[in-house]
Amino acid sequence: MSIFRSTALFIVASFTAFSGLAMGALPVSVDGQALPSLAPMVEKTRPAVVNIATRGTVNVQNNPLLNDPFFKRFFRGFQNSPQQRETKSLGSGVVIDADKGYILTNHHVVAGAEQISITMHDGKQYEASLVGSDPEADVALIQADIDDLVALPMGNSDTVRVGDFAVAIGNPFGLGQTVTSGIISALGRTGLGIEGYENFIQTDASINPGNSGGALVNLNGELIGINTAILAAGGNGNVGIGFAIPINMARQLVDQLIEYGEVRRGMLGVVMQNLTPELSQAFGLDMHQGVVISQVIENSAAEKAGVKAGDVVLSINGKEVKTASKMRNVVGLMRVDESMEMKVIRENKELILTAVIQPAVADSMSGDKLNARLAGAEIEQAGEGKKEHLVVVKVKQGSPAWNAALREGDIIISVNRVLVKTIEHFQKVVGKDDKQILLNIQRGRNAMFILIR
Repeated sequence: MSIFRSTALFIVASFTAFSGLAMGALPVSVDGQALPSLAPMVEKTRPAVVNIATRGTVNVQNNPLLNDPFFKRFFRGFQNSPQQRETKSLGSGVVIDADKGYILTNHHVVAGAEQISITMHDGKQYEASLVGSDPEADVALIQADIDDLVALPMGNSDTVRVGDFAVAIGNPFGLGQTVTSGIISALGRTGLGIEGYENFIQTDASINPGNSGGALVNLNGELIGINTAILAAGGNGNVGIGFAIPINMARQLVDQLIEYGEVRRGMLGVVMQNLTPELSQAFGLDMHQGVVISQVIENSAAEKAGVKAGDVVLSINGKEVKTASKMRNVVGLMRVDESMEMKVIRENKELILTAVIQPAVADSMSGDKLNARLAGAEIEQAGEGKKEHLVVVKVKQGSPAWNAALREGDIIISVNRVLVKTIEHFQKVVGKDDKQILLNIQRGRNAMFILIR
C-alpha cells in the first residue's frame, strides 16, 4: 500500500479529453414521492469550493557528476548551468472568509508556487496570493480579491462520528468541480507518515489526485475537514480510503498564518511514549491507554511545571490524551506563552500540573521553512562551540533542493557569502521569498558553490 497526497502534479503535462461517457438521469419522484437528494445542500456549498492551479520553476542540473573536480578535468569548457523546468499542479481550496477573500487549502498544493490561479464553480478565473503556510500540518492560506464570494460555514469536527455521512468536493484530475459522497470511516488516524502532525478523518467518499485542499462537509453543508491524501494500492488510485485534516485542527492554525505567515510552535520539553500493558503493570496501574513521560528536558516548560519522568499524562486542558501522537498534536497546536493544564498520575496519585509553553530552539528545520527553493531538504545544526555547523541531513529526490544539486551530508559553510553556523543565523541571511541563494558547501573533501535560482 502507498499513501499519496491527493494533488495532481504535472511537469509540462497535457490532458486527454474523454468522450462517450454514459449519461443518464434519475426521476425526481417515484409514485409521487420525492426521492432523497443531496442536491439542495450541494447547491449551497459548491460556490465556496474553488479549483487551484499553480505554476513554478525548478532547477534541473544537467549532470551532477560535472560538479566533481575529477570529472571537471575531462569536460573543461562544458557549461553545466542548471536548466529551468516548468512545474504545474492542480488542487482545490475552500473559501472560509468571503469579506477578506481567505481560501484554505493544503501546503503541498501551493508549495513553491510562483503563480496561483483559482477557478470558481462558474468557470471564472482569478489570481491569488499566498498568505502563509505550515508544512508540518500541511495547511496553507491564500487570498484573492473577488467580489461576492461565498464562504463555507465551519462545523465542529470534534463532534463527527464514525458512520456519519460526508461529502467531498474538489477538482480530481483537473476535470473540474466534482462531488462525491460516503461516510466517516474512522477518526484520529495517526502514524501514516504523511505530515508532521496527524489526526486525520478517514472517509470512503471518493478522493483522487486533485482533491487536495478541497472540502469534506457534513449533510448540513458545514466544513468538517480539508481533503489531503489517499491510500492507494501500488498507485492505482482511489480504493475507498481517503484522509482529511479536521477543520478544528486547521482553524487553530489560521490566525497564526494570517499574523505571521507561518505557525510558530512552542515546546513543552518532554520525550514521551505510549503506555503499554507491560508499563501499566510495572507502574501498578489498572489502565490500558495513556502517555508516559520518559524524559524531561532541563530548563524546559515541563521541568518548570514539575513534570517528572514516569508521570502518566491522562488529559490536557480537560481533554483526554490516550496516545503520544495525540499529545504531540495537542502541544503542537498551542502558541508560545499559552498555559496548559495536565492531569497526571504519579505513584498512583492524581496531580494537576500547569505548564507555560516556551519558544522552541530550532536545531533542525525543513528547507521550505527557510526558502521555497530549499524545499525537500532537512537542515540540522550540529556540533558545539567553535565546531558548530549546518549539515544537510536529508534531501527528498525530485524536490527543489534535490534539483538544485543539494545532497545528504553536504555541510553548509556560507550563505550569500556570509558564514553561517546556526539555523537562526541562516534565517537572518536568507529571506523566505529570496529569488536567489548562493551556498558554499563542503561535500566530502571537496568544496563548491551552488547557485539556487
